[in-house]
Amino acid sequence: MKIVVLAGGLSPERDVSFSSGTMATNALLSLGHQAILVDLFFGLPDWDGKTDLFRDAKPLPPYRVSEAEPDLDALRLSRREGFNEYIGCNVPEICEQADIVYMGLHGDCGENGELQAFFDARGIRYTGSGAKGCRSAMDKWISKQMFESAGILTPKGRLIVAGEPFDPDALPIPCVVKPCNGGSSIGVSVVEDRRDLYDALKLAFSMERTILVEEFVKGRELSCGILGETPLPPIEIIPLHGFYDYKNKYQAGAAREVTPAEIGDAATEKIQAIALQVFRLLGLSVYGRIDFLLTASGEAYCLEANTLPGMTPTSLLPQEAAVIGYSYERLCDTIISLSLQK
Repeated sequence: MKIVVLAGGLSPERDVSFSSGTMATNALLSLGHQAILVDLFFGLPDWDGKTDLFRDAKPLPPYRVSEAEPDLDALRLSRREGFNEYIGCNVPEICEQADIVYMGLHGDCGENGELQAFFDARGIRYTGSGAKGCRSAMDKWISKQMFESAGILTPKGRLIVAGEPFDPDALPIPCVVKPCNGGSSIGVSVVEDRRDLYDALKLAFSMERTILVEEFVKGRELSCGILGETPLPPIEIIPLHGFYDYKNKYQAGAAREVTPAEIGDAATEKIQAIALQVFRLLGLSVYGRIDFLLTASGEAYCLEANTLPGMTPTSLLPQEAAVIGYSYERLCDTIISLSLQK
């Protein structure tokens, strides 16, 4: 098949996306597909519209994620032209030539449902969940309200909108401050002292106009992937320093990951059941990953759902799938097959 692996984009998770996209491209090439990597933001402005981009598809060198997020303002200034603010030159036309688009994107430009809706309107097939499910999962406030309505345990939270009055002294300490639609823990702070609250709010607001302040829940960090309708073995993430932030997620050796998580059969089944419930509740399909905190008393707090989980060398979903016999290549191929059945 001819496959466009779409990566990059104008997202703080741009570098992570390139790492995922590069690995997926090489995996799909090894399976015999004609796969090419395309940057959603820059596109291919020099493409003449006639040259067969898929004919000479070749493996790509590994992409290393840097410790810091990319400078998006500099990227905006460097682009010559584009289809619109987020979609680069010739991207829609290139995607229309493919049998399917493999969504290697992370962050708002690929996971908030807008690109999925655009592709739906143009008849472009793509991997992963549809527009509605992506919108619900990407907005942490919407998904939190859905969790609470369904009786799914989740940390208590409050939405704060830039420019609207609120009382900082009314916010709980300790707490977690995060952008409402962010990912990869970018802009997230764990506040243990009220004196640090202002800096945490300032950081989150530098990313978005809406932020979420949640009660701090002490527990083991777990994640549970879903492939099709099958929950994968949960994984436990143990950062060597601090919490599971951007650096600890993507720098090799910064965190220890245990798969399957050593939490016992009862807790494993509980996490898997809630993960599948969340997956269905949000209207997701094909694959996803649900994040949890498991307390010492056995309570499982659902944090959020990821509709395009990372597929980098340190990502969680491939590690979970490997436990049940899925190589990285087989996982990518399964994602393609399930997406074509949608």
